Amino acid sequence: MAKESISHKGQVVDINPQNTTVRFLSESACSACHAAGLCGMSEFKGKTIVVPTDPRAGYAVGDEVEVLLSATMGFKAVWIAYMIPLAVLFAVFFGATALGLAEVWAGLASIAGVALYYLGVWLLRDRLSDEYVFTLKSK
Repeated sequence: MAKESISHKGQVVDINPQNTTVRFLSESACSACHAAGLCGMSEFKGKTIVVPTDPRAGYAVGDEVEVLLSATMGFKAVWIAYMIPLAVLFAVFFGATALGLAEVWAGLASIAGVALYYLGVWLLRDRLSDEYVFTLKSK
C-alpha cells in the first residue's frame, strides 16, 4: 500500500467468500479532509462499495472499518472522471469552430464527444475496476 492513502469510515454490511460489502458512514469530517473537493464522498448518503474478501481478516457484519485507496489512484480517478472529459470538451469545441461550424453545432458536437468518452469509460469499467483495489483496515 502507498504511504499516502485516502480513507473513509464504513461499516461491513455483507460478507461472502469473494466480496465484502461496506457502507460508508456519513461524517462531517469530510469537510476537513484535504481531498474533500476531489472525492465527493460527502455528497452521497448510504454509498456502498464491494471489496475483495480477505479470509484472514476476520471481519463480521456490523464491524466498523476504514476503506483505503492509495492517493495516486484517487488522483487517477479525478483525471478519468473530470480532467480528460474537460479536455475532450474544449478540443472538440475549438476544433469544430476552427473548421467553421457555428457555435451551437460546435457545442453540441463537444457534448457528443464527452458522451462518447464516458461511453468508452463505461465499456472499460471492468478493466478499470481491476486497477482500483480498495483495502479494509480495522478501526
